[in-house]
Parts: sequence; structure tokens; C-alpha cells
Amino acid sequence: MRADKRPQTCDVSVTADGNSLRLGFPKRHTPLWEQLKGKSLKGKPNYLYLTKYGFSADNPEDWKRATQLAIAMEADLDHPEWEKLFDPTLAKYGLGGGKYSKLADVLQLPGTVQANPEITVREMWEAYLEWKKTVVEETTFKVRYETQFSNLIYGKIWNNQTKAFTQSGLSIDLIRLDDKQNLILVLSRIKSSKKTYFLSELSQAFEFSKSKGILVNPTTENPFTLDKFSTPAVTTQQKYAPKIVNGEEKEWHEVLDEKDLENDRRAFTKEECKIIIKAFYESNSKAVILYAPLIEFYFLTGCRTSEALPLTWKDIDFERNLIRFSKSLGSSTKKVKETKTGEVRLFYFSENSRLRELLLKLKSESSSELVFPNKKGKHRLQSSVAQTWRGYKQKRILKDGTETDYWYFGVVARLVEEGKISGYLSLYHTRHTYITLTAQANSHNNNALLHIATSCGNSVDVILRHYLGVSEETRIVEAF
Repeated sequence: MRADKRPQTCDVSVTADGNSLRLGFPKRHTPLWEQLKGKSLKGKPNYLYLTKYGFSADNPEDWKRATQLAIAMEADLDHPEWEKLFDPTLAKYGLGGGKYSKLADVLQLPGTVQANPEITVREMWEAYLEWKKTVVEETTFKVRYETQFSNLIYGKIWNNQTKAFTQSGLSIDLIRLDDKQNLILVLSRIKSSKKTYFLSELSQAFEFSKSKGILVNPTTENPFTLDKFSTPAVTTQQKYAPKIVNGEEKEWHEVLDEKDLENDRRAFTKEECKIIIKAFYESNSKAVILYAPLIEFYFLTGCRTSEALPLTWKDIDFERNLIRFSKSLGSSTKKVKETKTGEVRLFYFSENSRLRELLLKLKSESSSELVFPNKKGKHRLQSSVAQTWRGYKQKRILKDGTETDYWYFGVVARLVEEGKISGYLSLYHTRHTYITLTAQANSHNNNALLHIATSCGNSVDVILRHYLGVSEETRIVEAF
């Protein structure tokens, strides 16, 4: 088959033979490759096939990346000190682990004094994880560090078709920390809604390794500084636009994590709260109606969505009219843990309140220790509550045998679709709605604001600035 060749920017060529991308090295590099292979090439150029590393000749972006690799390799091979710069394991170029990986242990080119290689991103990250899991809570470690960030490092992306992780071809785990050129090259191509957090964590991991003496060379510079990857400011329209995640379009609220949602303080109106709660109670689905008291509870307390799920009747004191929020339910571990802030909060309600009436009714009908159990008397999961609120996608087989994705509307998504509420906000926004509406009703009562802040695990300063729009400068003006 005739090879496809694009315009070149260096002597290391990038060509395609069928669907396979490959690098072709000029004859002046032949002696090196003969040493690596241990045999004569008989004057023929050496080819390095990139398909096994995730490159495809059908992808224009892979052509660009292969060209960058060709430039980097040629720059090293043609340098006067090429013996020190070129990495025969290919790990420096993000292609380590191939058949040349073990040769670096025995290869000694004529006149070469091999320096001890710097550690790889993988070695840095594994050491950092060992420490990080001792200082963050279990769910955060599992979701953010062990899954999200580690998958980005190892180039793993979720394939919604196969329901499994596949290689993206953008792994950085085998690149050495002193290879800034290739690290920047690969990192600049990684697409992720968490990229800023990811780069910040890599930078912290580097500084941790440096402080612990894990680096081989103490003068190695931090290659993960954020200014190299700075991006333009995101507009409000862009922020709330649908995102493509692992090839699948997702709404903004499906991408944000709890930290993002905590900072997105939009709220429903009082009338919209009534419409949503009524829709749950009057649903045609008995399964949905079971969620109605929990949804009403969220709107009446402003607790974080994970804090209501492990509540037991021992946490409710009807004599003193208070709720004790001391724990939450991990979304991934499904284990009971402490609250997000690690604090115990007391939420007081009045004798004739709607909240007290709701809890007494649930208590009279309950045979479980949990306030909001599922049908089996166990903890409800955040994912199931969110699906009932938002909806979910499911594959369906049509009459003609074709398979299609069908979207089942959740209660709130349906209300938006029908135009009964102004727009969609996530389940977490029940918290912001409670704080906003209660704060607005008590904006001139400092004691009430302090009570709201304490009972919701917030501060009066945050409520004034972010929920009531009162500037700090206004609050500190003296009366005389």
C-alpha cells in the first residue's frame, strides 16, 4: 500500500501506511538504531510505529502530535550531546514501555557517561498518593485523586459504548519530570473540566517529592506551573453551556462537583419551591412520591444533600426541636462519614413549623432507624435521588431492532420542559435556595443571620456577600 505523507518540518518523517502512523528516521540515525536492535538495517531507514501508543492516521490531531514527537526526537538526536539527551527507552517522548524499555539498563554508547535519570510522573504521583490518602477524607481521595486525576495521568478515558476505560494516547505517567518539553506538549492537549485543579495538584505533588528528597536531581524545575496553561476567562454563557465529557454531551450540572456547586449560589424562587415539592407529592409514580418528603426536607433545612441520607431518629430531638447534623453519606464509598467541614451542627425549628410537622408524620409511619430509608430500610444513594430529580438515560430497543438512547425526565427537568419553572438547577441548589430565601426574609436581623449561618455550616460574612449582595465595605461603616 502506498504510504501517505504530509508536509514535514524536520528530517524525521511522519507517514501513514494504511491506518498506521509511523516515524521514519534518516540514515544518519541508522547507527544508533542498529545498536538498539542489535542487528544491521542494511542501509534502510528505521521506522517507529505509533499505532500501539494510541495514534491513528485518521485523526488530524494525532498527525500534529506525531510531528511534535518527530521534532523533539530529531532535536535530541542531532544535538552535540545527543547521547545525554536522547532517551532509548522512549519514555521521555511519552512512548515508554515498548521493546526498547529494558535496553537502557545495558546500553552504553561509545564515550557516553549515563547520568542517573530523573523520576517519572508515575513515581512522583504514587509517592504523593501514599501521603495524600492520609490527609483527605476517603471519598475525596477515591473520586478525585485515585480516579479523576490518576486517569488523566495514565491517559484513561471512559468509553460509554463499551462501559470500560480506554487509552487516549495522552498519558504522561512515563515521562520524566525533567522532560519539560514533552510534558507541556501532552498536557496542553489534555481536555478536562478539572484541568486547572489537575495541574495545581501535579504542581503540589512535584513540590512534595522535592521536599521529601524523592527527586534524583534537586535542581529539576517544576514543569507544572499554571501560567504555561493559562486559558481565557470563561463567560457565564460558556460556564452553563453543555460540555462534552468522554465523547458524551452532559449538562453543566452533571459535570460540576460539590465544590463547584457550593460556589454556584443561584436559587429557586419561593413559588418554584412550592411547584417542585407539589410535583413530587402528586406524581403518577409511587417511586417518585417516596422521595417527596426528602425533597421537602432539603428545601426546609438547606442541609447538604449528603447530610440528610444518614440521619437517624436519634438525631432528631422533638423536645428541644432540633436536628443534629453530624455525618454524611459518601457518594462513591457509600459509607457514613463526618460532615464536609468536620463539624457537628444543630438546626433548630419552631414548635408549629412545617418542618416539625413533616418529621412527626414520618416518625409515625416509620419502622426504620433512618429518617429517609429506601424500600429495604437502608441508606438512599445520592445518585438515585439525583436521577429522580434530573432524569437519566437508558438504552431502548425499537420495534425495528435498532438501539437508541432514551432520556427519562426527572421531576424538575420535566417542570422545566413544561415551562412551569424558569430553569433547571441541581438538587444541591435546594441548599442555596433555603439560605437565600431565609436570609432575604431576615436581612435586617443579625441574630437571625447568625442562626442561619451556624445551622447551615456557613458564615455571616458569606451570607452577606454572596447571598444578600452586601459588600464588606458597607458593613464596616461606623454610625458616628
